Amino acid sequence: MFVRRDSNGDICAVSREMIAEVDEPIAADAEELTQFLQTSKPEAQRALEQSDLQMARVMEDVVNLLIDKSIIRFTDLPLAAQQKLLGRREVRDQVLGNFGWSDEDHLSL
Repeated sequence: MFVRRDSNGDICAVSREMIAEVDEPIAADAEELTQFLQTSKPEAQRALEQSDLQMARVMEDVVNLLIDKSIIRFTDLPLAAQQKLLGRREVRDQVLGNFGWSDEDHLSL
């Protein structure tokens, strides 16, 4: 990846290939590049991505509710879904335990 910077030293252009005026190499996983690309997205796309993250939590809660009410069994879910849910539950338990939060507290995704 290659970037061009403005007079403040901030990234103002990005290219996969070195081209005129976009010739400073930068690692594809550089935090500064990631931030530039994220903020360059249209507001609607950023809002949709944020909504996707929130919907993932909603769907996780819906699945847990269906299991708690015995409408479905955890084992009815495909193995990949079971593994993802267990992984998320483990991470949530770690986060909640480390910070002393309860599952009722609101966490930003």
